[in-house]
Amino acid sequence: MAELLRSLSDSQLVARFQRRCGLYPAPPEAPQEPTEGSGHRAPQPASRNPLAVNGKGGRSGAFPQSYTQKYIQQYIVKNYFYYYLFKFSAALGEEIFYITFLPFTHWNIDPHVSRRLIIIWVVIMYIGQVSKDILKWPRPSSPPVVKLEKRLADEFGMPSTHAMAATAISFTFFISTMNRYKYPFALGLMLAILFSTMVSLSRLYTGMHTVLDVIGGVLISGLFLTVTYPAWDLIDHLESASLLFPICILVVPFFLCYNYPVSDNYTPTRADTTTILAAGAGGTIGFWVSPFFKLVSEPTESAIQSIPPLTTKMLGLGLIKFMVGIVVVFLVRQLMQNLSLQVLYSWFKVVTRNKEARRRLEIEVPYKFVTYSSVGICATVFVPMLHQFLGLL
Repeated sequence: MAELLRSLSDSQLVARFQRRCGLYPAPPEAPQEPTEGSGHRAPQPASRNPLAVNGKGGRSGAFPQSYTQKYIQQYIVKNYFYYYLFKFSAALGEEIFYITFLPFTHWNIDPHVSRRLIIIWVVIMYIGQVSKDILKWPRPSSPPVVKLEKRLADEFGMPSTHAMAATAISFTFFISTMNRYKYPFALGLMLAILFSTMVSLSRLYTGMHTVLDVIGGVLISGLFLTVTYPAWDLIDHLESASLLFPICILVVPFFLCYNYPVSDNYTPTRADTTTILAAGAGGTIGFWVSPFFKLVSEPTESAIQSIPPLTTKMLGLGLIKFMVGIVVVFLVRQLMQNLSLQVLYSWFKVVTRNKEARRRLEIEVPYKFVTYSSVGICATVFVPMLHQFLGLL
């Protein structure tokens, strides 16, 4: 078993997968600027080996950006089909996908499904993020692996939160819809497996995770869904919760963020985790409030609904609702971020334009929590109210 685990965590296994998909490191004599059709320029992220020291191939300090600007990794793409396929698949596990897909589901598809998706996504992401900073397993080494992403390169590897989130989202969506809408069971299962698989494989192609990281992420999500499934009905009846529920749903996540595992050097994991938990807390409060204002209309629980045909009118209405909602959410995000930062800067007597101060615990966690909990409440309460006011039903 130990030998199997070592082989699954071997960077050479990831490198072989990349080579089979047509992704190669450029030779040392490769030009600094790629010629047409010869390849792409990619940043060389800082080493994630916790034993590495400053110097060539090691970490350059708390902020890896200066390192990545100095050391540039060249790579050559020989199969553009796999390159664009896995780059697209990797985007399905990024924040940009979730901040569009989850609100769209709530505003246009089914609030019942979106409640489950958001709450399960938040919990599974917290488990994954904390596990990374507790285990502190390094990402694949480069070389031999070619790394295509820069922002996440300074985080730890085990487990893959992309694989965790993709598995949790796809199978939660499948399980939550199969008894509410009429569609072939095999088709839904196949799409859930395909989504999870493509996002998971993209983490190998981009060089950000070992095979063991990806398998670990999938297994953790599978176990979590299996264990928690009997309690999913509680998510569907948040309106019956105690009046103390909103207080608990704000205090507990804030406490978890403020007591996030400490790293030797700054990484964006605490900030990302705070963003996720805050948005989930705000959204959950919105789910609790919505029934009192009759903001959502859901399919009846007793009958399985047919999926309505996609018409031009339906697509247009859905697009308008989405665009209105996203604009309002963005404005609320900017407003709350600016207000919270101004208050915190004044309280702690920090220069307003000091961006590094945002990374201080006493500033980063409160401002992100206030900002994104407001975003969550806005998306689940005020945007549906606006939709009703504008007649976008």
